[in-house]
Amino acid sequence: MTATTYLQSCAADDWQAATTHSFVYAVADGTMGRDKMAGYLQQDYLFVEGFVRLLASSVAQAPTLADAVPGAQFLGLICDQENTYFLRSFKALNVPQARHAAPQTQAFQQLMEDARQSGRYEIMLAVLVVAEWIYLDWAAPFEDCAEDLPFWLGEWINLHASPGFAGVVTYLRGQLDDVWETLDVGARADVTTTFAKAVALERAFFDAAWRGFPVHRHPG
Repeated sequence: MTATTYLQSCAADDWQAATTHSFVYAVADGTMGRDKMAGYLQQDYLFVEGFVRLLASSVAQAPTLADAVPGAQFLGLICDQENTYFLRSFKALNVPQARHAAPQTQAFQQLMEDARQSGRYEIMLAVLVVAEWIYLDWAAPFEDCAEDLPFWLGEWINLHASPGFAGVVTYLRGQLDDVWETLDVGARADVTTTFAKAVALERAFFDAAWRGFPVHRHPG
């Protein structure tokens, strides 16, 4: 069993709840309401800055250039293709970017910042692996549904179900699997705690999104 498979097993209940959530099924079958998706995307977009900073910090901590390059390439994708998707979706859904984070968003933002400030590659990876692997896990089964959906649903699936994104997850997991072998018992416990907390916060975010985040509207 790889380290990341072990870590996933330690958070199995929350992982299963997040990746088979009613919210993701509604995205996949096209029954997701415009307002509910708008509120979700507004909150999810607030993660981008913190995620980019965390990913950039992990690239800086990577042990070799070969270890750093895939992460650097992924930074470019987030700042280009994914960022453009958000902006197009906000326009289509007739909402602005949100200015205020919901409590569930704030909690994950703080986790990312704590991981970045730790200066520890393994802690950064624990958060990054969860953030991306959960999305691959829920989106991959629905890849064939995407083309029949409005783009603000279908492209969200495709962004997280593509072979390129799967490669990113494989890269991040491989980095954490490798570094795990160098850690002592205390460091492994820290990674396990961080990983489990990240999974629990992802589940909480989906729960809140399914209830419906307040939608920020254009003034006037």
